[in-house]
Amino acid sequence: MTTPLILASGSPFRRQLLRNAGVSFSVERPEIDERAVEAPLRSSGATPEDIAQVLAEAKAMDVSERHPGALVIGSDQTLSLQNEMFHKPKDMEGARRQLLALSGRTHELNSALAIARDGETIWRHMDVVHMTMRKLEPGFIGRHLAQVGDTALSSVGAYQIESQGIQLFEKIDGSYFSIVGLPLLPLLAKLRELGAIDG
Repeated sequence: MTTPLILASGSPFRRQLLRNAGVSFSVERPEIDERAVEAPLRSSGATPEDIAQVLAEAKAMDVSERHPGALVIGSDQTLSLQNEMFHKPKDMEGARRQLLALSGRTHELNSALAIARDGETIWRHMDVVHMTMRKLEPGFIGRHLAQVGDTALSSVGAYQIESQGIQLFEKIDGSYFSIVGLPLLPLLAKLRELGAIDG
């Protein structure tokens, strides 16, 4: 009998990536307060990469504890600009400020993965993508946000690389899958190794 595989995520983008890869899995949203987990980490000087990894593991373990024997995939992503961490913008003004801050600069998307079984992390992975935005004029930012609307509020950095957000960039060093939030190639390799998918 195949080991049940669960994606501990509410992200439709992560679900779609895994579904497109032909993986059979179920979905359960983790019941954790991400900001509450993150607060003590930030005050202790944890890096944005550390925070993404801890959150990915917390999500995987939370769901794993409710599903004995299942392999549970947790993932999280942080955006950092010279060690300053960004969150999803709360409103369009916040989105505008994020795009102005990122304009003409290189930021990092830190995409963390974890697999848990029976409440214990059995694998972790981190992938960092370097994203260079072109220099954006304030007027263009306003027009761009008017076009994309509230979707700008659904992602940290106020952009979606898989749609019009690609127009904001000059250079990208790293995996598309990691940008969307699920480093797929290392994940599939580990699932094959664990016998969870056909190898």
